[in-house]
Amino acid sequence: MAASLAEFHASGAGVRGLVESGVTAVPPLFLAPGTTPAATTAAAFAIPSVDLSLPRSVTVPLVREAARSCGLLRVTNHGVTAATVASAVAAVRAFHEQPVASRSACYSLAPAGGVAYSTIPIQQASLQESGDQHRHAAAASPLLPWRDSLVVRFGPGPAPDLARLPAACRDALPEYQRSLTAFGKEMAGLLSEALGVGAERLERAMQVEGWLMACHYYPPCPEPERVVGTLEHTDPSLFTVLAQDAVGGLQVWHEEGGGGGWVDVAPVAGTLLVNVGDMLKVVSNDEYKSVEHRVVIKSSKDARVSIAVFFNPAKRDASDVFGPLPELLAAGRPARYRCFSVPEFIRSRRESGHGRSSLDLFKIAADQRQME
Repeated sequence: MAASLAEFHASGAGVRGLVESGVTAVPPLFLAPGTTPAATTAAAFAIPSVDLSLPRSVTVPLVREAARSCGLLRVTNHGVTAATVASAVAAVRAFHEQPVASRSACYSLAPAGGVAYSTIPIQQASLQESGDQHRHAAAASPLLPWRDSLVVRFGPGPAPDLARLPAACRDALPEYQRSLTAFGKEMAGLLSEALGVGAERLERAMQVEGWLMACHYYPPCPEPERVVGTLEHTDPSLFTVLAQDAVGGLQVWHEEGGGGGWVDVAPVAGTLLVNVGDMLKVVSNDEYKSVEHRVVIKSSKDARVSIAVFFNPAKRDASDVFGPLPELLAAGRPARYRCFSVPEFIRSRRESGHGRSSLDLFKIAADQRQME
């Protein structure tokens, strides 16, 4: 398996290259355990929508309810022009669909100048009941998603070397990131105000920035039920902003009536999706829900494109610690998490493996909370 993985990466062709080669069966490197369950449909479930053209007295309660109930909201009239979003999505598609000889020159698992293009292996979480040897074996055999990714880190620190961005994306992606900055600041203010701590509180405490951009390309698959686009997970971010094309494939876990199931998040033109991440769940002291989501491959004919921008604290030194906002704590409502730094949190996520939240490592035990 290791030799096959090395050979796949050495080709520089990505999953798109397999499709171009005419494969009719999924290679073993991509075979997900079991099969991908079909989405369930919750008749009463609808993703909350927030129209930012409405008065703030209307939007804040809507944001509060969405963040508390499902951790996901669909935003309209967000201020990012349709042309800017469409240009970014089209640029990502154009890069991934250019001849392999052109895109393979960019292929690298390690970022260079803040840019990386590859099929990123999914480091699956090891089973708790497994011994050390089993855990080590699982770590040595990651699962490959049916997805190629162009990842751009706009910060912190030096800006990315734009000359390393593929020519097809060199103008559209920086422009999209700039346009999304104002929207992200507005969302941070709304999420902060919805907590009842004032619109500027999150910004003062964390200096929220959307530096990391993940541009995903999910090629069509001859056996879509045997692969994963993205395994189920929660985002580590404060919040994530997602733009996607019309193909679909995003699903969220929705609990209703004591049960739950995976529900399709249908693309809606002109909207941006915002989902709460683990760090905001902590800062809100569990007022907000970090939504579990995944991507399934929907088509054997059409490729899906999405662009996720992750908003995180700009304060990232080991001396910068975060935890539940003090204003949210009171008698009968003690802190549910201890404070931690961004490096400590990132390390915990890496060690836990994809698909497993590391928040339990930072939880304060119930009996200890009662003593405080």
